[in-house]
Amino acid sequence: MSAPAAAVAPRVALVVPTLNAGPQWRAWLAAYGRQTLKPAPALVVDSSSTDGTPELARAAGMEVVTIARSEFNHGGTRQWAIERLPADIELVILATQDAVPADEHDFAELVAAFDDPVVGAAYGRQLPRPGAGPIEAHARLFNYPESGALKSLADAPVLGIKTAFISNSFAAYRRRALEAVGGFPRDAIVSEDTWVSARMLLAGWKVAYRAGARVFHSHAYSPWQDLQRYFDIGVFHAANPWIMQAFGAAEGEGRRFVESEIRHLLRHAPHLIPSALLRTAMKYLGYALGRREAALPAWLKTRMSMHPGYWARAAAREGTG
Repeated sequence: MSAPAAAVAPRVALVVPTLNAGPQWRAWLAAYGRQTLKPAPALVVDSSSTDGTPELARAAGMEVVTIARSEFNHGGTRQWAIERLPADIELVILATQDAVPADEHDFAELVAAFDDPVVGAAYGRQLPRPGAGPIEAHARLFNYPESGALKSLADAPVLGIKTAFISNSFAAYRRRALEAVGGFPRDAIVSEDTWVSARMLLAGWKVAYRAGARVFHSHAYSPWQDLQRYFDIGVFHAANPWIMQAFGAAEGEGRRFVESEIRHLLRHAPHLIPSALLRTAMKYLGYALGRREAALPAWLKTRMSMHPGYWARAAAREGTG
């Protein structure tokens, strides 16, 4: 009796959008070079950097495609890149230039989620970057716990909108599942990953959180940047009410975050509680205004958003730009 044939490993590609990645790009490329799983092709979509980002990527053996900065869109650019990949690519890892892999097994650990044939997407754990302050660190600890999870639509009554949570800073997708739900939205202001995750869950796929696939990734936002970020999230939710209809409103998750943050700061940095409360107010204001963006003038939306190019494209479509 002959031995059973060995399972054929799926073909895996990597897509990384970049723009002036800065000094930590060398650390990212070094960590990429140490990975035990080598995606091929490894594609960098660079938005016309001027700091040597594409040259460093090419030197590391990555393929680089350059686009105009005005052409970049969170969903559309990623979908365009995926459609450029060879037809036999089965899994696509998506990463960002500032999410540095923690060790050499992170790509392999993320891709292992797809050994389960019902997993359509997977995302890794994001750790606070070295030197992160208590407020910045808590956001990662709250959203990325130590234990992994496998989420399905059946979890929505308990997890609410968190059921569809995922992050393209370090995620992977089964190409067949991605195509089945229509791919990434072509012009989402933010949260193109949540859009796809929600559609996959509604279609019967599962989303895996792989706590063992780790990257260092966090941001020290100012209160104004917090407002801008949540304004954009509010705009996204206003444009996609079906997500909250299917999974629940975002306010409940926001309340749990604030309660967790206060407990964290009471233990580690009580003097930062006033700053955290200010940030909470700014986030709430930004989100509320984003949900009502249709009533706001174009100049104000551009000012309040982290992504003014989105509003320039909207104006051009409407013939007002």
